Amino acid sequence: MDAMQGEQGNGGTSPRQSSCIVKGPIIVGAGPSGLAVAATLRRHAVPFTILERSDGIADLWTNRTYGRLRLHLPKVFCELPHVRFPPEFPTYPSKREFLRYLHSYTAHFSISPLFGRTVTRARFDEATSLWHVTAAADGGEVTEYVSKWLVVASGENAEVVVPKVKGRERFAGEVLHSSEYKSGERFKGKRVLVVGCGNSGMEMCLDLCEHGAIPFMSVRSGVHVLPREMLGSSTFGIAMKLLRWLPVKLVDMFLLLVAKMILGDTEKYGLKRPKLGPLESKEVTGKSPVLDVGAWSLIKSGNIKVVAEVESLGCNGARFVDGNEMAFDAVIFATGYRSNVPSWLQNDGFFTEDGKPKARCPSNWRGPNGLYCVGFSGRGLLGAGADALRAAADIAGSWQEEEMVAAGAGVGAATISPV
Repeated sequence: MDAMQGEQGNGGTSPRQSSCIVKGPIIVGAGPSGLAVAATLRRHAVPFTILERSDGIADLWTNRTYGRLRLHLPKVFCELPHVRFPPEFPTYPSKREFLRYLHSYTAHFSISPLFGRTVTRARFDEATSLWHVTAAADGGEVTEYVSKWLVVASGENAEVVVPKVKGRERFAGEVLHSSEYKSGERFKGKRVLVVGCGNSGMEMCLDLCEHGAIPFMSVRSGVHVLPREMLGSSTFGIAMKLLRWLPVKLVDMFLLLVAKMILGDTEKYGLKRPKLGPLESKEVTGKSPVLDVGAWSLIKSGNIKVVAEVESLGCNGARFVDGNEMAFDAVIFATGYRSNVPSWLQNDGFFTEDGKPKARCPSNWRGPNGLYCVGFSGRGLLGAGADALRAAADIAGSWQEEEMVAAGAGVGAATISPV
């Protein structure tokens, strides 16, 4: 970075402000996506600066996931660019093992994010063709970082989504989001309503059951439940292989046929399947199928009870859209996350109001004016890795051209150890 210039607010009451010119791109977010971009830039010998709002890498995985979590896909589909998982890791690494991998990855590429930097604004200056990114530090200092390139890697899961439910303020029991759930141990013997039937909702119901709680899972719309493995291989792996040769509709028909053979008819137990197949539904709506890790057998046995959509909460429980009422001790919203990009990226025209690229995959990684996004393809870690490779290569090409021009003109720039 070029040397910073400080400015004190009026009378010393405003936060201290400074600005700096970044040599190389600014990367917003130090999750897997941001790390993947940084690692690939490092291999291209391009400097970078990562701004991360939390106090460490992979904040979502570190602080907002439950203890029993494992990767839902085999590790071969979850590796970041350039580094494999250790061979001794199981097929489906645990949360702790995945974090160990990420910390090793960060150290291997000497990635040093600037932690405690919350990006509050990013704008492109047409006059100078530069991005101005404002970040507030935990201590109150505000810094404007300036660069030709901006990489948005804050992810699709930056902020929790909690639906507005009538009567929530009257409910006497505990209400929490899945990001706050760590274990079912403290819910032993309690009736717990889990709102949401995605992978997290299903697995939390399983965890609650195993800890002696009585879980009820509220289902609002259709959901595809698939076995995590079929025919001796991972369901995801089989799907990826079939898609090389067959259209998505035929692959979906095959997956549903095998799933019915293995699981039976899910609709008999309150889990109606969507009209679109699992892969087509993911492509069109962004909703992933549930890969069963044990909850399905407990649903069939009645240990996990499937209930209708919640209409309202009362003092002691919930009323459902089918008219039934039940008492509960706690409510957990397994209702997912959303992007926060619209709250800080100004007038870019590249992102939708809900913080996703307007362009469809695979063309959604590059925007105008040196803007890039990584980890917004809806294809998990595999997609984030592919985005990172493309974005870093594109930035490296521009960087090398500028370096050649500068060298030819005899222009040099004094810098302070880019990260």
